[in-house]
Amino acid sequence: MGKANKVKGEFIEVRDLVELVQVLKDIADMKFHELFARRGGFQRFGESFADLFRLLEGVEVAHPLVSNKLTEVCIVVVTTEEGFIGDLNNKVINRAMALGEEYPGAKFVTVGRKGVAKLDSLGIKSEKTFEDIAEKGMYDVSVFLKDYLVDQVVNGHFGKVLVVYPWPRDLQTVRARVVRLLPADFIFQKQVQTVEKFDKVIEESDPLEVIGYLAGLWTSFKIYELMLDTSISAVAAQSQQLDTSLINVKKEAGNVKLKWRKARKNDIDKSLRETFSSRLMTRK
Repeated sequence: MGKANKVKGEFIEVRDLVELVQVLKDIADMKFHELFARRGGFQRFGESFADLFRLLEGVEVAHPLVSNKLTEVCIVVVTTEEGFIGDLNNKVINRAMALGEEYPGAKFVTVGRKGVAKLDSLGIKSEKTFEDIAEKGMYDVSVFLKDYLVDQVVNGHFGKVLVVYPWPRDLQTVRARVVRLLPADFIFQKQVQTVEKFDKVIEESDPLEVIGYLAGLWTSFKIYELMLDTSISAVAAQSQQLDTSLINVKKEAGNVKLKWRKARKNDIDKSLRETFSSRLMTRK
Protein backbone atom coordinates (compact mmCIF):
# COMPACT_ATOMS: atom_id res chain seq x y z
CA MET A 1 0.00 0.00 0.00
CA GLY A 2 3.07 2.25 -0.18
CA LYS A 3 2.25 4.02 -3.44
CA ALA A 4 -1.40 4.53 -2.49
CA ASN A 5 -0.40 6.08 0.83
CA LYS A 6 1.96 8.47 -0.94
CA VAL A 7 -0.74 9.55 -3.39
CA LYS A 8 -3.23 9.84 -0.53
CA GLY A 9 -0.92 12.30 1.21
CA GLU A 10 -0.81 14.36 -1.99
CA PHE A 11 -4.60 14.25 -2.21
CA ILE A 12 -4.96 15.48 1.39
CA GLU A 13 -2.66 18.43 0.63
CA VAL A 14 -4.66 19.40 -2.46
CA ARG A 15 -7.94 19.00 -0.56
CA ASP A 16 -6.65 21.32 2.19
CA LEU A 17 -5.65 23.82 -0.50
CA VAL A 18 -9.17 23.71 -1.93
CA GLU A 19 -10.60 24.51 1.50
CA LEU A 20 -8.12 27.39 1.96
CA VAL A 21 -8.92 28.97 -1.42
CA GLN A 22 -12.64 28.56 -0.71
CA VAL A 23 -12.28 30.41 2.60
CA LEU A 24 -10.33 33.24 0.93
CA LYS A 25 -12.96 33.55 -1.79
CA ASP A 26 -15.77 33.63 0.79
CA ILE A 27 -13.96 36.43 2.64
CA ALA A 28 -13.51 38.41 -0.60
CA ASP A 29 -17.20 37.94 -1.49
CA MET A 30 -18.34 39.09 1.95
CA LYS A 31 -16.08 42.13 1.81
CA PHE A 32 -17.39 42.99 -1.66
CA HIS A 33 -21.02 42.88 -0.57
CA GLU A 34 -20.22 44.92 2.54
CA LEU A 35 -18.46 47.66 0.56
CA PHE A 36 -21.02 47.54 -2.24
CA ALA A 37 -23.80 48.18 0.26
CA ARG A 38 -22.05 51.38 1.35
CA ARG A 39 -22.47 52.83 -2.13
CA GLY A 40 -26.18 53.30 -1.45
CA GLY A 41 -25.31 55.87 1.19
CA PHE A 42 -23.42 57.91 -1.39
CA GLN A 43 -26.46 58.06 -3.62
CA ARG A 44 -28.72 59.23 -0.81
CA PHE A 45 -26.19 61.83 0.29
CA GLY A 46 -25.75 63.05 -3.28
CA GLU A 47 -29.48 63.54 -3.73
CA SER A 48 -29.76 65.44 -0.46
CA PHE A 49 -26.66 67.52 -1.13
CA ALA A 50 -27.83 68.44 -4.64
CA ASP A 51 -30.87 70.16 -3.13
CA LEU A 52 -28.54 72.88 -1.87
CA PHE A 53 -27.64 73.81 -5.42
CA ARG A 54 -31.21 74.61 -6.38
CA LEU A 55 -31.06 77.63 -4.07
CA LEU A 56 -28.38 79.07 -6.35
CA GLU A 57 -30.01 78.12 -9.62
CA GLY A 58 -30.99 81.67 -10.50
CA VAL A 59 -27.77 83.32 -9.32
CA GLU A 60 -25.88 84.88 -12.23
CA VAL A 61 -22.38 84.22 -10.88
CA ALA A 62 -19.68 82.29 -12.78
CA HIS A 63 -17.30 80.20 -10.72
CA PRO A 64 -14.43 78.27 -12.37
CA LEU A 65 -15.41 75.08 -10.50
CA VAL A 66 -18.83 75.25 -12.13
CA SER A 67 -18.16 76.94 -15.45
CA ASN A 68 -15.01 78.00 -17.30
CA LYS A 69 -13.72 78.28 -20.85
CA LEU A 70 -10.20 76.99 -20.30
CA THR A 71 -9.04 74.26 -22.68
CA GLU A 72 -6.36 72.65 -20.46
CA VAL A 73 -7.34 69.10 -19.50
CA CYS A 74 -6.26 67.11 -16.46
CA ILE A 75 -6.62 63.31 -16.50
CA VAL A 76 -6.70 61.75 -13.03
CA VAL A 77 -5.69 58.08 -13.11
CA VAL A 78 -6.83 56.09 -10.06
CA THR A 79 -5.24 52.66 -9.56
CA THR A 80 -5.45 50.16 -6.74
CA GLU A 81 -2.62 49.10 -4.46
CA GLU A 82 -3.93 45.57 -3.90
CA GLY A 83 -1.78 42.67 -5.03
CA PHE A 84 -2.31 40.07 -7.77
CA ILE A 85 -4.70 42.25 -9.79
CA GLY A 86 -2.34 43.81 -12.30
CA ASP A 87 -4.81 43.24 -15.12
CA LEU A 88 -7.28 45.61 -13.46
CA ASN A 89 -4.73 48.42 -13.27
CA ASN A 90 -3.67 47.74 -16.86
CA LYS A 91 -7.26 48.32 -18.00
CA VAL A 92 -7.29 51.69 -16.25
CA ILE A 93 -3.89 52.69 -17.68
CA ASN A 94 -4.90 51.68 -21.21
CA ARG A 95 -8.12 53.68 -20.95
CA ALA A 96 -6.18 56.68 -19.66
CA MET A 97 -3.73 56.41 -22.55
CA ALA A 98 -6.58 56.34 -25.05
CA LEU A 99 -8.10 59.38 -23.33
CA GLY A 100 -4.76 61.16 -23.55
CA GLU A 101 -4.83 60.67 -27.32
CA GLU A 102 -8.25 62.33 -27.42
CA TYR A 103 -6.87 65.33 -25.52
CA PRO A 104 -3.32 66.03 -26.74
CA GLY A 105 -1.28 67.92 -24.19
CA ALA A 106 -3.39 66.78 -21.25
CA LYS A 107 -1.69 66.62 -17.85
CA PHE A 108 -1.76 63.38 -15.84
CA VAL A 109 -2.36 63.19 -12.10
CA THR A 110 -1.88 59.67 -10.75
CA VAL A 111 -3.26 58.05 -7.60
CA GLY A 112 -1.52 54.85 -6.49
CA ARG A 113 2.11 53.70 -6.68
CA LYS A 114 1.39 51.06 -9.30
CA GLY A 115 -0.19 53.57 -11.62
CA VAL A 116 2.77 55.94 -11.24
CA ALA A 117 5.23 53.13 -12.00
CA LYS A 118 3.24 51.98 -15.02
CA LEU A 119 3.00 55.47 -16.53
CA ASP A 120 6.71 56.06 -15.89
CA SER A 121 7.50 52.84 -17.77
CA LEU A 122 5.49 54.20 -20.69
CA GLY A 123 7.45 57.47 -20.65
CA ILE A 124 4.63 59.58 -19.20
CA LYS A 125 5.52 61.92 -16.34
CA SER A 126 2.73 62.65 -13.89
CA GLU A 127 2.10 66.28 -13.03
CA LYS A 128 1.25 65.24 -9.47
CA THR A 129 1.21 61.88 -7.69
CA PHE A 130 -0.55 60.52 -4.62
CA GLU A 131 1.24 57.29 -3.73
CA ASP A 132 0.65 56.85 -0.01
CA ILE A 133 -2.91 55.55 0.12
CA ALA A 134 -2.14 52.73 2.55
CA GLU A 135 -0.21 55.02 4.91
CA LYS A 136 -2.54 58.02 4.98
CA GLY A 137 -5.84 56.29 4.29
CA MET A 138 -8.38 56.60 1.52
CA TYR A 139 -10.23 59.57 3.03
CA ASP A 140 -7.13 61.72 3.63
CA VAL A 141 -5.83 61.03 0.13
CA SER A 142 -9.25 62.00 -1.26
CA VAL A 143 -9.08 65.33 0.59
CA PHE A 144 -5.51 66.03 -0.58
CA LEU A 145 -6.47 65.22 -4.16
CA LYS A 146 -9.53 67.46 -3.95
CA ASP A 147 -7.50 70.37 -2.56
CA TYR A 148 -4.98 70.06 -5.36
CA LEU A 149 -7.53 69.84 -8.16
CA VAL A 150 -9.66 72.68 -6.84
CA ASP A 151 -6.58 74.89 -6.47
CA GLN A 152 -5.46 74.13 -10.02
CA VAL A 153 -8.87 74.84 -11.52
CA VAL A 154 -9.47 78.02 -9.49
CA ASN A 155 -6.06 79.38 -10.46
CA GLY A 156 -6.61 78.66 -14.14
CA HIS A 157 -4.13 75.79 -14.63
CA PHE A 158 -6.82 73.26 -15.55
CA GLY A 159 -10.13 73.84 -17.26
CA LYS A 160 -11.50 70.31 -17.25
CA VAL A 161 -10.77 67.39 -14.93
CA LEU A 162 -11.50 63.83 -16.08
CA VAL A 163 -11.08 60.78 -13.86
CA VAL A 164 -10.27 57.26 -15.05
CA TYR A 165 -10.89 54.59 -12.43
CA PRO A 166 -12.04 50.96 -12.08
CA TRP A 167 -15.82 50.83 -11.74
CA PRO A 168 -17.55 47.73 -10.33
CA ARG A 169 -20.88 47.04 -11.95
CA ASP A 170 -21.22 43.83 -9.95
CA LEU A 171 -19.05 41.05 -8.56
CA GLN A 172 -18.33 39.65 -12.02
CA THR A 173 -18.06 42.87 -14.04
CA VAL A 174 -15.37 45.50 -13.49
CA ARG A 175 -14.33 47.94 -16.17
CA ALA A 176 -12.33 51.15 -16.58
CA ARG A 177 -14.67 54.13 -16.45
CA VAL A 178 -14.25 57.82 -17.30
CA VAL A 179 -16.19 60.56 -15.50
CA ARG A 180 -15.97 64.35 -15.69
CA LEU A 181 -15.28 65.74 -12.26
CA LEU A 182 -14.87 69.45 -13.01
CA PRO A 183 -16.36 71.82 -13.99
CA ALA A 184 -19.50 70.72 -12.15
CA ASP A 185 -22.01 72.58 -14.31
CA PHE A 186 -24.01 69.36 -14.77
CA ILE A 187 -25.22 69.70 -11.17
CA PHE A 188 -27.27 72.79 -12.02
CA GLN A 189 -28.49 71.27 -15.26
CA LYS A 190 -29.81 68.30 -13.33
CA GLN A 191 -31.65 70.47 -10.85
CA VAL A 192 -33.48 72.38 -13.59
CA GLN A 193 -35.15 69.14 -14.62
CA THR A 194 -35.90 67.68 -11.21
CA VAL A 195 -36.87 70.40 -8.73
CA GLU A 196 -39.05 73.44 -8.59
CA LYS A 197 -37.54 76.91 -8.91
CA PHE A 198 -37.27 79.48 -6.15
CA ASP A 199 -38.50 82.94 -7.11
CA LYS A 200 -36.95 84.74 -4.14
CA VAL A 201 -33.80 83.87 -2.24
CA ILE A 202 -32.21 85.90 0.56
CA GLU A 203 -28.47 86.12 -0.03
CA GLU A 204 -26.79 86.47 3.35
CA SER A 205 -23.39 85.39 1.98
CA ASP A 206 -21.49 86.11 -1.21
CA PRO A 207 -22.99 83.76 -3.85
CA LEU A 208 -19.57 83.30 -5.45
CA GLU A 209 -18.12 82.00 -2.18
CA VAL A 210 -21.16 79.81 -1.55
CA ILE A 211 -20.92 78.27 -5.01
CA GLY A 212 -17.20 77.69 -4.58
CA TYR A 213 -17.70 76.05 -1.19
CA LEU A 214 -20.51 73.78 -2.37
CA ALA A 215 -18.64 72.83 -5.56
CA GLY A 216 -15.55 72.00 -3.51
CA LEU A 217 -17.60 69.91 -1.12
CA TRP A 218 -19.25 68.15 -4.03
CA THR A 219 -15.81 67.41 -5.48
CA SER A 220 -14.68 65.88 -2.17
CA PHE A 221 -17.79 63.72 -2.10
CA LYS A 222 -17.30 62.47 -5.68
CA ILE A 223 -13.58 61.76 -5.24
CA TYR A 224 -14.19 59.69 -2.12
CA GLU A 225 -16.95 57.82 -3.94
CA LEU A 226 -14.55 57.04 -6.79
CA MET A 227 -11.91 55.87 -4.33
CA LEU A 228 -14.44 53.57 -2.68
CA ASP A 229 -15.40 52.17 -6.09
CA THR A 230 -11.72 51.49 -6.71
CA SER A 231 -11.50 49.49 -3.47
CA ILE A 232 -14.66 47.56 -4.38
CA SER A 233 -13.22 46.83 -7.83
CA ALA A 234 -10.04 45.46 -6.26
CA VAL A 235 -12.02 43.09 -4.05
CA ALA A 236 -14.14 42.00 -7.03
CA ALA A 237 -11.02 41.32 -9.09
CA GLN A 238 -9.53 39.29 -6.25
CA SER A 239 -12.74 37.30 -5.97
CA GLN A 240 -12.66 36.56 -9.70
CA GLN A 241 -9.06 35.36 -9.51
CA LEU A 242 -9.80 33.23 -6.46
CA ASP A 243 -12.79 31.76 -8.27
CA THR A 244 -10.55 30.77 -11.18
CA SER A 245 -7.97 29.33 -8.78
CA LEU A 246 -10.70 27.43 -6.95
CA ILE A 247 -11.86 25.82 -10.18
CA ASN A 248 -8.28 24.80 -11.02
CA VAL A 249 -7.46 23.33 -7.60
CA LYS A 250 -10.78 21.46 -7.51
CA LYS A 251 -9.93 19.99 -10.89
CA GLU A 252 -6.48 19.04 -9.61
CA ALA A 253 -8.03 17.52 -6.48
CA GLY A 254 -10.30 15.40 -8.68
CA ASN A 255 -7.33 14.18 -10.72
CA VAL A 256 -5.31 13.34 -7.62
CA LYS A 257 -8.29 11.56 -6.07
CA LEU A 258 -8.68 9.44 -9.20
CA LYS A 259 -4.96 8.75 -9.14
CA TRP A 260 -5.20 7.70 -5.49
CA ARG A 261 -8.05 5.28 -6.25
CA LYS A 262 -6.08 3.73 -9.08
CA ALA A 263 -2.98 3.43 -6.91
CA ARG A 264 -5.00 1.83 -4.11
CA LYS A 265 -6.54 -0.64 -6.55
CA ASN A 266 -3.12 -1.47 -7.95
CA ASP A 267 -1.71 -1.97 -4.46
CA ILE A 268 -4.59 -4.30 -3.57
CA ASP A 269 -4.11 -6.28 -6.77
CA LYS A 270 -0.40 -6.49 -6.09
CA SER A 271 -1.00 -7.69 -2.53
CA LEU A 272 -3.44 -10.36 -3.74
CA ARG A 273 -0.99 -11.59 -6.36
CA GLU A 274 1.83 -11.71 -3.83
CA THR A 275 -0.36 -13.57 -1.33
CA PHE A 276 -1.51 -16.06 -3.95
CA SER A 277 2.06 -16.63 -5.16
CA SER A 278 3.27 -17.07 -1.59
CA ARG A 279 0.60 -19.67 -0.78
CA LEU A 280 1.28 -21.45 -4.06
CA MET A 281 5.01 -21.66 -3.29
CA THR A 282 4.27 -22.91 0.23
CA ARG A 283 2.14 -25.77 -1.10
CA LYS A 284 4.87 -26.79 -3.51
